[in-house]
Amino acid sequence: QVQLEESGGGLVQAGASLKLSCTFSILSGSGYAMGWFRQAPGKEREFVAAISWNGRRTDYADSVKGRFTISRDNAKNTVPLQMSRLKSEDTAVYYCAASGAHPPPTTTRGYGYWGQGTQVTVSS
Repeated sequence: QVQLEESGGGLVQAGASLKLSCTFSILSGSGYAMGWFRQAPGKEREFVAAISWNGRRTDYADSVKGRFTISRDNAKNTVPLQMSRLKSEDTAVYYCAASGAHPPPTTTRGYGYWGQGTQVTVSS
């Protein structure tokens, strides 16, 4: 069982950078892969990025590849998502999620634990 909390959202202009962070607490089990997803108004929740439990494997959605970077610090129990060259279409609520599956899933069905989300708004 994992508890997750996102932070770092806000309002930025197009082209700017923003860093989200997910703090996680593992109450049982170990070796969780972590993912970031986002959901824009009227749209389904979509995959953004994922990282394996040991940080050795990462995956990105094509729409953010080269602009976003996911990492993790297991000593601090954090999973940052560094976002750069933000676009208006990146506007969404961003969610952190945890999964016991390996390799890290890229669909919402692969994740059993979710945070409450943090709003990111990019103005053009």
